[in-house]
Amino acid sequence: MKFKTIIITFFLVQFSNAQQENEIQESVHYLKQKHQNPKDYVLSKFKNNDIIFLGEDHRVRENVEFVNQMIPHLYKNGIYNVGVEFGASEHQEEVDSLVNAKEYNENRIRKIMFDYNSGWAYQEYMDLYKAAWKLNQTLPENAKKFRIINLSYQYNWSSFSGQKTPENMKKVFSKGNTETFRTLIVKKEIISKNEKILILTGLNHAFTKYRNSIYDYTSPGFVRFEEGYFGNLIYKEFPEKTFTIILHRPLYNYPNKLPYFVSPGNGAIEKIMLQENNMPLGFDLAGTPLGNIRDDSSFSMGYQGFRLSDFMDGYIFLKPLNQLSNCTIDEAFLPLIKDHWQEALKTIPDPTWTPKPSSPDDYWKAIKDYSDVHSTYKNIH
Repeated sequence: MKFKTIIITFFLVQFSNAQQENEIQESVHYLKQKHQNPKDYVLSKFKNNDIIFLGEDHRVRENVEFVNQMIPHLYKNGIYNVGVEFGASEHQEEVDSLVNAKEYNENRIRKIMFDYNSGWAYQEYMDLYKAAWKLNQTLPENAKKFRIINLSYQYNWSSFSGQKTPENMKKVFSKGNTETFRTLIVKKEIISKNEKILILTGLNHAFTKYRNSIYDYTSPGFVRFEEGYFGNLIYKEFPEKTFTIILHRPLYNYPNKLPYFVSPGNGAIEKIMLQENNMPLGFDLAGTPLGNIRDDSSFSMGYQGFRLSDFMDGYIFLKPLNQLSNCTIDEAFLPLIKDHWQEALKTIPDPTWTPKPSSPDDYWKAIKDYSDVHSTYKNIH
């Protein structure tokens, strides 16, 4: 019986490998006919959509630089807004003033970033504001100006006791559910004004049609499907205006499986792009051979025959995973942390993820450790 099981397993693996190889070759053929560079791909999606989500893995330099470089092209094509997760709406009026000022005030932008998340000491995210400022300096005085829209608000983790009860979390999130809050900003600043926006946010916040699956003892099949993320809420109200794109990144492995991270499409995306000489490309998933690629990551839980097109509408590949790099640490954040330590403690996110640091130096080490994308990605293919 054991030998029979081994034989069956062998043939299943061989069949799966052959199936993936067919998917890869079909995808390579498709890309040779339909490929676009990432810039043109994003701009093409704005022809029929007003809200485009870019779902990123945070602190990857290439992702943020890509958005930075998109800003002049967005403006030329009638898109006047970039939305960012890492910014508090309390500062929106000041941000609008700063990106239109005669001189760029780097220290104020740094403090605005610090006030949202005291550990987000990454230069490239702050450079998004500078890119908007540079563009606005070139525009006629009465021309419409480009905006960076902060999509979050200031949280307060200082009194968090370690238990996620409704009472405790209301103190942390005084303005309520962050996903609903962000949705309301987009409705006010974009939808009501008939404008368009490119939104850079963490992957889960960018879910639109896809519903994230969570084990739940009380649900059918023991799976509950979430539909309360930022992108879900926008898509539910404005399905004809919304498109979501994943920026190439590792995905979480299926629960209880190792390694912790896996390559998208069971490694097929990297194999396809290698045949395309790892050129930066943007492409659709929905209705294409690439979207038909099977994926067995954690996002497939609760789904039968899960495919990449079940996950996102489009895909942007900038570099292979092992060539992506971390954002630049802004060393001027350390004096800010030391001089405003009690203030910094308020915005250190979720101590259930990592223990709250005991000192500014411990915090600085944690920031640098988290930024090490190369070590995280180097063995994922």
